[in-house]
Amino acid sequence: MSFVKPLLLGAASGLFALHASAAELRVGVEIPELSVAEYHKPYVAIWLENKDNREVTNLEVWYDAGMENNKGNKWLKDMRQWWRKSGRELDMPVDGITAATRGPGKYDISFEASDARLKDLPAGNYQLRVEAAREVGGRELISIPFSWPVDKAFTASKSGSKELGEVALSIEP
Repeated sequence: MSFVKPLLLGAASGLFALHASAAELRVGVEIPELSVAEYHKPYVAIWLENKDNREVTNLEVWYDAGMENNKGNKWLKDMRQWWRKSGRELDMPVDGITAATRGPGKYDISFEASDARLKDLPAGNYQLRVEAAREVGGRELISIPFSWPVDKAFTASKSGSKELGEVALSIEP
């Protein structure tokens, strides 16, 4: 009986060490509060492109999936860059990728290297792309270049001027 406790503690600490060493990609997206007569929450697409500007993986797409008869899909094409790269090929909604639109605020999402969207990502140079489009509003696209995987912690951010506030990317090895 006395050997069970150390065995369990050793197994638990091994699991913690495995989890602690897993790479993580974190994205922060700020949706600014706009003072406009008619405000609609923006549709937002977050994806990765390779050095050849080809879509590699979709991370998230925020849109009005709850509209009757999938009417929310109609405005997905307003996110023009994302739509041309991969959006028109998708059968929306996509489990694990699509989510509801979000109002003004700061939102953080994170992905472990073992996540299906990242696990087969080969080493190389990429761009995080975040595009927002709003009905009776504008559209905006932000790109942040990065390399994958990283040997040391990486952080970068860019600020939008209209439909997006700060977009931040951080990667932990």
